[in-house]
Amino acid sequence: MAIEKWLAIASVGLFAMFAGEIISVYNFLAVGTTANESDFAISFEADPKLLQFISIGAAPAGVTAAVAFIMSRQYGSRLIGCLIILGGAILFVGMLVSYSILEDIDETYITTSVQTVPILFMALSPVVVVFGVFLLRPKKRRPKKEFF
Repeated sequence: MAIEKWLAIASVGLFAMFAGEIISVYNFLAVGTTANESDFAISFEADPKLLQFISIGAAPAGVTAAVAFIMSRQYGSRLIGCLIILGGAILFVGMLVSYSILEDIDETYITTSVQTVPILFMALSPVVVVFGVFLLRPKKRRPKKEFF
C-alpha cells in the first residue's frame, strides 16, 4: 500500500478518536458531575480538555487527510476517497451525538466552547466529505510529451 493510503487510514482513526473523546467529555459533564458532587466534579473545566482533544485528534486528522488528498489528487483513488468520506461521516455523527448530549449538561458547565465545538466540527465535516468525493473519480493520465 502506498503512503497516502496509510495516511487516509490514520485520518479515519484520528477522526474516530476525536469523536469518542468529545462524546466522553460531554457524557462526563452530563452524567458524571451530577452523580458525584465532590470538589473535583465542581471544579472541572471542559475548555482546556476540549482544546487538548482538538490538538490531539482533530488537527492531526485534518492534516493527514489533507496530505493524503494532495498526494493522490493527480490520479484519483477510490479507496482514499472513500476513507476520507468515512472520516468526515464519523466526525459528523460523533459531533451530532455530542450535540444531543448538550441538553443534559448542567448550566454551570456550559461555556462558549462547549456549545460551539460540536457545531464547528459538524460544519467542517461536509468539507472533508467534499474533498473525498473529489477523489472518487479516477483521472486519466496524460501521455508523456516527446520533445525530441
